[in-house]
Amino acid sequence: MRIVLLGPPGAGKGTQAESIVRKYGVLHLSTGDMLRAAAQADTEVGRKIKQTMASGALVSDQLVIAAVVERISQDDARKGFILDGFPRTVSQAVTFDDMLQTEHLELDHVVELQVDEKILLDRILIRANEAKERGIAQREDDNHDSLKVRLDAYRAQTAPVIDYYRARGILKSVDGLQPIEHVTADVFKAIDTAESPKVAMRK
Repeated sequence: MRIVLLGPPGAGKGTQAESIVRKYGVLHLSTGDMLRAAAQADTEVGRKIKQTMASGALVSDQLVIAAVVERISQDDARKGFILDGFPRTVSQAVTFDDMLQTEHLELDHVVELQVDEKILLDRILIRANEAKERGIAQREDDNHDSLKVRLDAYRAQTAPVIDYYRARGILKSVDGLQPIEHVTADVFKAIDTAESPKVAMRK
């Protein structure tokens, strides 16, 4: 089972990914973790990533996707995986599809956590303030300006990915503003009831 989980910052992707891992026994793969692991591996892709990271430059889409494909081809990923928040751009999505096809693989499910950005922003700020009052550590970027920048970047770069997967017929949308347990139930339902994509190969 190969799953992509999409949604804006603060939509609860990490929480839902953990629930999916527990229920279906798949790997939860973080792009950052995969890049760091690849950089430590003595492979062609790993050496390029290590060199790029050491120079302080951004890792290219091609290398990011190569690291992802290299990771999901390992034995412990055979049972399946969930990618949390990846791909981030349509370019990444298209290239990822192409690379999956060369490995004779395809995505089974793409689940979007759908939220109203204003409500989401208010909710995140309320939770951040409550955490601060209780003395709980919080993210440095959990403030209005930083969150707005992150949401704007998501809308510009990642929201079009949703349309891309919708056009491919494998997107399922879930109301991400429900109570967590209701979101989880709907995510499970989306995965369990989704038809096998088996879409035509892109030309």
